[in-house]
Amino acid sequence: MDTAELFLTADAALRSVVDRIDPADLSRPAPQEWTRTPEPTFRDIVFAHAYDEAWIPGVLAGRSIADGDDLRGADLLGDDPICAYDALHDAATAAVRRGVPPDAVFRFQYGDYPATEGFAHLATYRAFQAWLIAKHLDISFHLSPELVAGLQEHVVTHADQWRQWGVFPPVVEPPAGADDETRLLCAVGYWEP
Repeated sequence: MDTAELFLTADAALRSVVDRIDPADLSRPAPQEWTRTPEPTFRDIVFAHAYDEAWIPGVLAGRSIADGDDLRGADLLGDDPICAYDALHDAATAAVRRGVPPDAVFRFQYGDYPATEGFAHLATYRAFQAWLIAKHLDISFHLSPELVAGLQEHVVTHADQWRQWGVFPPVVEPPAGADDETRLLCAVGYWEP
């Protein structure tokens, strides 16, 4: 799987979880380590993902926050946060499906990366947040075998380096007989029984 498809698959997984969040859960406290927002709620987490989706067309066009950020203060969620997130997700998906030049550079806050690597970064955040949100809110969810394979190929190979940057927690020893999803989650330090 190429990294653009990995991104689309991870983004679809995140949407499948966001779409199943009970609106009443949006006001529940979310783990502080997921965001810099003080005392975050799940609405704040959905906002963070809506914000990321809204940035995709700009990132694909070579924009960065250094060029200006008119999205941070915007009301991206309105009265129907899930529907608003879905609309931004659809726009991001359409932008990626239109294609990205092979020499495109993604200008993130933490550095510039070729598109192939940038898509892996975007996929990483979405895939593991989908799993974490689902786990925290008791939403039935599993990473698809295709997504697990893509993350093994494009993310786990960098996990130790990214762990040094604080992206992933320490490795977790997989339980006996662990399936591929569990082994992946252990490799990036997110698995818990």
